[in-house]
Amino acid sequence: MNTAAHLESIRILPEIVLSVFGIIVMLADPFLKPRASRRPLGYVSLAGILLALFTTALQMRPEAAGNGYYNMVRVDAFSIFFHFVILSISLLVTVASFDYLDQQEIRVGEYYALILFGTVGMTLMSSATELVMIFIALEISSIATYILAGFRKRYASSTESAIKYFLLGSFATAFFLYGVALMFGATGSTNVDQISATLTTGSGGILSYLAVAMMIVGIGFKVSASPFHIWTPDGYEGSPAPIVGLMSTGPKAAAFAVLLRVLFGASAPGWFWIIWISAALSMTIGNLGALLQNNVKRLLAYSSIAHAGYILVAFAAGTRDGISAAIFYAASYAAMNVGAFLVVSYFARQNEQYVSIDDYRGLGTRSPILAATLTIFLLSLIGIPLTGGFYAKFQVFRAAIGSGLIGLTVIGLMNSAIAAYYYLRLIVVMYMYPTHESSETHRHSAAPRL
Repeated sequence: MNTAAHLESIRILPEIVLSVFGIIVMLADPFLKPRASRRPLGYVSLAGILLALFTTALQMRPEAAGNGYYNMVRVDAFSIFFHFVILSISLLVTVASFDYLDQQEIRVGEYYALILFGTVGMTLMSSATELVMIFIALEISSIATYILAGFRKRYASSTESAIKYFLLGSFATAFFLYGVALMFGATGSTNVDQISATLTTGSGGILSYLAVAMMIVGIGFKVSASPFHIWTPDGYEGSPAPIVGLMSTGPKAAAFAVLLRVLFGASAPGWFWIIWISAALSMTIGNLGALLQNNVKRLLAYSSIAHAGYILVAFAAGTRDGISAAIFYAASYAAMNVGAFLVVSYFARQNEQYVSIDDYRGLGTRSPILAATLTIFLLSLIGIPLTGGFYAKFQVFRAAIGSGLIGLTVIGLMNSAIAAYYYLRLIVVMYMYPTHESSETHRHSAAPRL
């Protein structure tokens, strides 16, 4: 009995650790002076994430594998991988927030606690095998990111982004929950394994098709897939720069983990054409929208829509190669995009007044390390050979061709060529355009600390 209880605890130990540290941060914040509370609470949050990574490593022991808590969560290679990805994202965002919060001069207890609580929801999404648990985890993650999006309370753009994110997110969540209810009505269960067993017999009926469509709408919002992407540009533009790095990668990784569990794990019917159309629209709208942007955060927002489309191409393939390609692309994209946003966060400085492409003129001369770091991430987002982005796209398109999705592959390749223009445009501005001669610009002449 003791052994069983021990294994049950290990299966959600990372989430327990993150929750405890989040509570500690919130309780400690009122007892510290505003200026003194910044770095110490950041270090406490960092320690919590590192400990969560360690406890995730403990789950790699063979005896820890399996279902737990009334079959609501599952520890396997899949969940462990996404735990590492999501926790690594939160770690980088927390580290990048140290300098950012000093510049913004705001209290940070709630900020760090919300990052930890949001991470709890994301990691739970990756290990949940029960639709109700997935919904609860989705809400934990969403509520935390809604608040974080509006954390720059003095700025109307931040409040606007939070309101749009909240309203549209609530609408999408309602779709997901309605899909869960319909799936329960169609199969008599909310457990992914039991749903799979029922659907393989073909007894789900029309309700199961409608349920899958509803749930895809809800998850599509979280991954910024078209046509559920409307909130993304405004949401990213007004949110704190480090939080955009979290919003654009962590919830996406968790949501794609849910799609893999639900669509492939439950043998969900009727999803192919929904995914195909969403992939084509996401790649096209995302890349064409990015061409028109002069704000770097909005450019990367549209770019994130396009990258969601590339991952959906792998989903549409519907094979083991497609699953592997989707997982690898999600991890590679997380590394590339969070890195790019952290550079943007550092460069933006106080009040985030340096976020237009024009502000990056001559950055290669003024701050070579910062420019080189951003260039590496941008080249990887393009998919230049020898970068992780190239290998990720290669795997995706190979899986698509192997499944006979020639049309979708052609659309993807054409969009990759379009994407190269706006990424290279920023690189050209950094290295080939002269610096603006103004005192404000010269503030960035020092070498970066990141």
